[in-house]
Amino acid sequence: MKIDRIQMYQVDLPLKEGRYSWSGGKSVDVFDSTVLAITTNTGLTGWGEVCPLGPAYLPAFAGGCRAGIRFLGPECIGQNPLELDRLNRHMDQALKGHPSVKSAIDMACWDLLGKHTRMPVCELMGGRYGEDFHLYRAISQTSPEEMAANVQSYRNEGYRRFQLKVGGDPATDIQRIHQVAGVLEPGDRLVADANTGWLMEGAMRVVRGVRDLDVYIEQPCRTYEECLSIRRNTQHPFILDEVVDGVEMLVRGKADMAMDGVNIKISKFGGLTRARLARDLCAQLGIAMTIEDSWGGDIITAAIAHLAHSTPTELLFSSTDFNSYVTQSIASGAPQRVEGRLRASREPGLGIEPRMEVLGNPIWSSDAP
Repeated sequence: MKIDRIQMYQVDLPLKEGRYSWSGGKSVDVFDSTVLAITTNTGLTGWGEVCPLGPAYLPAFAGGCRAGIRFLGPECIGQNPLELDRLNRHMDQALKGHPSVKSAIDMACWDLLGKHTRMPVCELMGGRYGEDFHLYRAISQTSPEEMAANVQSYRNEGYRRFQLKVGGDPATDIQRIHQVAGVLEPGDRLVADANTGWLMEGAMRVVRGVRDLDVYIEQPCRTYEECLSIRRNTQHPFILDEVVDGVEMLVRGKADMAMDGVNIKISKFGGLTRARLARDLCAQLGIAMTIEDSWGGDIITAAIAHLAHSTPTELLFSSTDFNSYVTQSIASGAPQRVEGRLRASREPGLGIEPRMEVLGNPIWSSDAP
């Protein structure tokens, strides 16, 4: 089997809440998603998606992803999409870095592998653990009172794990965390995610200010060394996210006892192949994981579900259902949450079928003149 053609689509994903806000005053109203179709010489087509969280979160943005795909796509023509490790090495030789550019290509090839073998991706990734798995709900940064009300509302929808977007003024963040903790019930889990937003002195104020609460602290500062310093000065469970961009950081973090959990974002690692490698390493090291991506629609939600559902239950802290945050559906067959939980499709591949009436015409094709 050989890759014969790559087509690229662009789609806007407006937010149901209108705006998503996090540290440093950053926010997004409409997510800019890129969808890929990879067709082989056998007639099979696989689908992938990449959707950065705006241009100011990670070193990735939608326009850059599309420019990179226009360059890298032709380099993949003629390659065997079923030889995933070899294909990833080939992409690395053609384009150094830029994992978000490679993510949708790799994801589409996993979809192809599943369709070719007539197996769901999660079974190809190690097997399905349990009937479903926990989701978290990200709570956009607003006033302490409004965030608490939003948590209560989402709790009524079945969520039991909440990721508060903090990383602003430390005094206000302490109020946010206390206010939300007051509406939780036994069994709920609370994560205060600063998204690198605090300076070290602010992070220390916050961990002291919430020392009596059962709360996880996530990525308080910009650098690994700063986060490690805070980790060594708090008794709270600790999660790393933005600084973990490869297996090397996982090994280093384990050696330093820098975290109790990590967030594995598919596009940050360059696709499902490398994200699965990170997942398997964490499983061997005994590190709890949140399986997710930067953002996305139905296709990315399906990919997240397959990676999460093939993760041992005791090591899966949580996952997410990005398609429930947005107003636009881009594919049928994507998993839908039930009482704050999700399950991967049992259909071959990712189990989705794109809505071509939404995607429209491709904005680029590898066989275009």
